[in-house]
Amino acid sequence: MKTFFGILLLATGMVNLAQAQKLNAAKVPAEVKTAFTKLHARTKVSWEMEKQHYEAGFTLNGKETSEVYSAKGLLLETEVEIKSTELPAAVLAKLKGAKIAEAAKITKADGTIYYEAEVKGKDLLFDSNGNPVK
Repeated sequence: MKTFFGILLLATGMVNLAQAQKLNAAKVPAEVKTAFTKLHARTKVSWEMEKQHYEAGFTLNGKETSEVYSAKGLLLETEVEIKSTELPAAVLAKLKGAKIAEAAKITKADGTIYYEAEVKGKDLLFDSNGNPVK
């Protein structure tokens, strides 16, 4: 029984490490902060480290927004909270009957747009045509 709880505790710790880590602004590279400030002067921001990238979380036009930057300050993607009813019809059709807790529109640096829907605690990603994206 002790072994089971030890493994459970270890697994829980590993899951927590895999998630984004809060980051003090002083630890964000100057290039990243400069790139963010050029786009969003005087915006209150919170930073997280996600894998090897820097994620800026803030509110824009009343919507929860996040931007992911490379360590060199290149904007990689922008994620904006949307209402589940704003998801494309093709995505809604794929999720018919599912309870959508949260939804977002993700725009990659190359202009590609994806839609994210949180269903049963999992984030599902789709293209505009409702095709699942891995």
